[in-house]
Amino acid sequence: MGLRINTNIAALNAHRQLAASDARLGQSIERLSSGYRINHAKDDVAGLGIANAFRAEVRGLRMAQQNASQAQSLLQVAEGGAGQIQGILERLMELATSAASDNTDAGGRTSLDAEGEALVDELTRIVADTKYGDTQLINATGGTLTFQIGSSNTAAQDQIAVDLTNVNFAAAKLNVEKTSVDLTTKTGAQQAITNIEKGISVAGTAMGHVGAAQSQLAFAAGNIAISVENLSASESTIRDADMAFEMIEFTKNQILLQAGTAMLAQANMAPQVVLQLLG
Repeated sequence: MGLRINTNIAALNAHRQLAASDARLGQSIERLSSGYRINHAKDDVAGLGIANAFRAEVRGLRMAQQNASQAQSLLQVAEGGAGQIQGILERLMELATSAASDNTDAGGRTSLDAEGEALVDELTRIVADTKYGDTQLINATGGTLTFQIGSSNTAAQDQIAVDLTNVNFAAAKLNVEKTSVDLTTKTGAQQAITNIEKGISVAGTAMGHVGAAQSQLAFAAGNIAISVENLSASESTIRDADMAFEMIEFTKNQILLQAGTAMLAQANMAPQVVLQLLG
């Protein structure tokens, strides 16, 4: 090979290799410091698109998870009010049973009827006051509530509808209005027992609708949690760096950088051999 001093081919080659090693070392440092395998679109164009789709879906599902939790809280409010009304119905049954017996005199029935009227008033107040925000929950006026529990817009897969028109604990619906619960006479008390029994049955049916919706939302929330976990794992497989592998690459590139620097110095010294010819 000819000896040249104007163009040092060996030094150019060593510099090219050194630059490549430096770039790879920089990439290894970036991945190790960020924890991501993909830090720029050029790192993995197809992978970045897939990972971003997974990330968007996970973020949507996390909000859907929050929606499911709030929906469960809403139904818990309804259940709480319904539970108090159930207690009132049970107490009304006790009062009616007592008033229907001849061992209770007229004065006693008057006292029992007064308590019964107070309980009916409280039942009406609870029904009006049991709401979530501005939504009435247990008087059949809340309509149908739709909860978004998915990251897409397919109603059958991503939404749960809860029909509150079937959840009605109003005194008229339960047949326990003051005119239906007259405990001042034995006959009235006996009729009140029948009316309250019907009310308890209606209340049980309404509670069933609340419980069914709670159960559905609980399973939906559990499924969302599993989906979030699996999709996050899928995104991690694509986007996150394998730290052990990146450490191996970092060590290799660091050694190559040091070796390249040493060889570039040797290549730069090679043209000095020409001086021996000139001497």
